[in-house]
Amino acid sequence: MSVMTAVRPARPAQRYQLDTEVGHLTPAERSVRGKAARAEVPLESHARFDPPPDRPDPIALLEEQAESRIPELVPVRYGRMMVSPFTYYRGAALPMASDLATTPVSGLSVQACGDAHLSNFGIFGSAERRLVFDVNDFDETLPGPWEWDVKRLAASMEVAARYSGFPGKKRRQIVSSTVGRYREAMRAFAGMSDLDVWYARADMEELRAQFEDQLKARQRKAVDKGLTKARTRDSMQEVGKLTRMVDGQPRIISDPPLVVPIDELIPTEGDRASLETLLTELIGKYRRTLETDRRYLLDQFEFADMARKVVGVGSVGTRCWIVLMLGRDTADPLFLQVKEAEASVLSRFVGASKYANQGQRVVAGQRLMQASSDIFLGWQRNEVGMDGKPHDFYMRQLRDWKFSLDIEDLIPRGMRLYGQLCGWTLARAHARSGDRIAIAAYLGGSDTFDQAVTEFAAAYADQNEKDHQALLDAASSGRITAERDL
Repeated sequence: MSVMTAVRPARPAQRYQLDTEVGHLTPAERSVRGKAARAEVPLESHARFDPPPDRPDPIALLEEQAESRIPELVPVRYGRMMVSPFTYYRGAALPMASDLATTPVSGLSVQACGDAHLSNFGIFGSAERRLVFDVNDFDETLPGPWEWDVKRLAASMEVAARYSGFPGKKRRQIVSSTVGRYREAMRAFAGMSDLDVWYARADMEELRAQFEDQLKARQRKAVDKGLTKARTRDSMQEVGKLTRMVDGQPRIISDPPLVVPIDELIPTEGDRASLETLLTELIGKYRRTLETDRRYLLDQFEFADMARKVVGVGSVGTRCWIVLMLGRDTADPLFLQVKEAEASVLSRFVGASKYANQGQRVVAGQRLMQASSDIFLGWQRNEVGMDGKPHDFYMRQLRDWKFSLDIEDLIPRGMRLYGQLCGWTLARAHARSGDRIAIAAYLGGSDTFDQAVTEFAAAYADQNEKDHQALLDAASSGRITAERDL
């Protein structure tokens, strides 16, 4: 199979846009819209996963992505994906987008996450210094079918439950509960005012109180420990982990290839000075994408050091930097993450973003989907990178009370509750941008959709295991080079 054949879309791209005119329809008209979509695309049809004979080669799709990434980091990405079917799934957003493009859709658009697997949800601090639970990864966000996010989340629950060794009955309960909570939440949001939907959020203290009766003493203790730990995960903690003092100033510690300070990437002092001047200009451009009050806050900090840092699984190989800035003194740090934004994996199937800058695409999608976004969230473009090419970036704090649950430690009941929280959160994110009344009417009050997607998730988990094995085989044959670092 040639590369050109291997990476072609499964079907022509269908342009998806957010419907800004939906507010001009009555709730009854919007409900009719959803029921009409259900008549055309039955709920039972979502159970189907029937890959065509000419299904694009998933390894070829990953190789295609690697062409724009930092060559020496691509083996690290492959190595992380090889660890298990679950780590493979985390990095395989493009192969799954290609597969989802062959599945039925209702035609109702939302601002889609594009990579809504269970590890891309988590806890972080809101601007009001409350711990909230929300979607926390938007590299692939783009207007698209809401079903694709639901199916990626559902399949991730099935894949993770298999990795944890849960029996089939428990896995089905986990997945169906996740999807069912999405459906129920969307129906609840359909009855709420626009402002109430916009203000809805998953406050962790409120959730802790709500679920207290359902948690055993050991589980309550674990939740409290996690919330306490989350509040310590900030720039000061990162300074303690990532820096050492040199001549009275903090400098980022080298740990190649995962963390490489700028003075190692560019050892010549004159070249480093030029890069720091460029960085100052880029921060100035980024500054203009912030709200006025946050620009003022950013101006209190000065550049101290920077390094290239490898993050995640799917993002490995993209250009990602951490920038250390200092405020009043060395005890007042701000760590910013500068992360490259490429075209969304959804774009070849749903059309290109309306934003020319991919960093702006990410920021706009994040602000639309999240209940509360990082106060330093912004974007920039580097017209001439170290490789002589332009690159788009978005910026945010490296740590802002950010904390993710260790999925491997969850028992079936805990994973079911976690899935329900993810389902509610995804519905809330979709309800902000899509026609929640039409989607709720499409889903209906029965569990037909829940069971259909549960069946899809099991079938896709089977495919994911085959694709993971294909990656292992590609490494064994020498087709790809992998480097384990976990």
